Amino acid sequence: MPTKLLTLTAFLAMPETKPTSEYIDGQLLQKPMPQGKRSALQSDLIGLINAAARAQKVVRAFPELRCTFGGSAIVPDMAVFVWARIQREQNGEIVNVFPLAPDWAIEILSSGQGTTKVTKKLLHWVKHRSQMGWLIALEDRAALVYRPPQAVEICDQPDALLPMPDFMDELSLTTAALFD
Repeated sequence: MPTKLLTLTAFLAMPETKPTSEYIDGQLLQKPMPQGKRSALQSDLIGLINAAARAQKVVRAFPELRCTFGGSAIVPDMAVFVWARIQREQNGEIVNVFPLAPDWAIEILSSGQGTTKVTKKLLHWVKHRSQMGWLIALEDRAALVYRPPQAVEICDQPDALLPMPDFMDELSLTTAALFD
């Protein structure tokens, strides 16, 4: 007997879960619980991005922000938005609901997490306006870079300069620096 697919509206009406759940291709998927190495890298990278470009109002990096677009509700490990695309309330505060794809989405592959589901998310982002997506593989000390319309680029050499989105001229980072 075929399983009934959940609708996006029904998913968004559900209470939040711990760990966070995502809605992709009509299915509810739960993200893996973050662990130490992943959390440290996420925190450090968000700090680097925001230090390089937030004060100048170029971009802002958000951890674990639900982005609902293209029929899916996805929570990237890091969602980076160009300043002008960050939606705000009338009083200037940032909105709680982001109905758009991030300009740069970053996922950190957790131990034991399959790459296929994460790759599908990255491809969904670049299909729906994200300028770039990174899949960071901690165990391999590598970053896979997705950007339309190019093929995936693998950065696994310590001195390799990681490709940045066009709006991130302020940041230069090697593969070694990412993992150190």
